Amino acid sequence: MMTQVQKFVTDQNLAQVPLQYLQSEDLDALTINQSAQKPLSVREPIKHLLIGSPQAVTSTIHFLQIIGYANVGDWSQLLPTVNSGEVMSILIRQILVS
Repeated sequence: MMTQVQKFVTDQNLAQVPLQYLQSEDLDALTINQSAQKPLSVREPIKHLLIGSPQAVTSTIHFLQIIGYANVGDWSQLLPTVNSGEVMSILIRQILVS
């Protein structure tokens, strides 16, 4: 039985992630392949911050893994915010900037 999230991913064809969001080991291969074609792209960090209830943040982290964007283990632990019942988690990725 397919979950609603899996069905959404399949229906929207979200399993393919844009090239600039590839894992760092994939970026190495991509940069080598592109070097013959055009000047090297620069890697730049981008930070994703999720803030919400523990359930909403955890659910979003799992959804981002399902669509292939980031593994659950790539995110920081849930950290409390100044608001009661609210947590945050951060993910830092390296993206290609040309």
